[in-house]
Amino acid sequence: MKHECKITVLETKCFEDYQEKYLANSKSGPCPFFKKGDTFVLKRTPEQDDFYHLMNGKFCGEAWDAISRYVYTALQGGSIMHGWTNDDRMMIACCNDGTRPVIFKIERIDIPENDEEKEYLSKQDFSNSVDEAYTG
Repeated sequence: MKHECKITVLETKCFEDYQEKYLANSKSGPCPFFKKGDTFVLKRTPEQDDFYHLMNGKFCGEAWDAISRYVYTALQGGSIMHGWTNDDRMMIACCNDGTRPVIFKIERIDIPENDEEKEYLSKQDFSNSVDEAYTG
């Protein structure tokens, strides 16, 4: 089975009070790199390895540092955060910028390569309930 990873920007935040108090440029504003709704689909094949190349400069290095472990897990077919989210194939995470964080949805995309893998996927339940939730 092959796997891809989809990253969606859910939201960008800007804490102007923190910027005013702590930044050299107190008028930095929101993240200039990402916009709500931006999507990125990553592949990891011999022909295209988006993981080790930070998507060829299409992704902020700080944000990549914060979410890359989830992206790697997804590309390897792993459970991104078992018991934490309502779907083991998905994670919500954000970048490290405390004055203008970007919130990402990271999803594992399963691509079956034959009928056996299709059947296997059709029988899987990747959902988690409140009774099973890991709460830290």
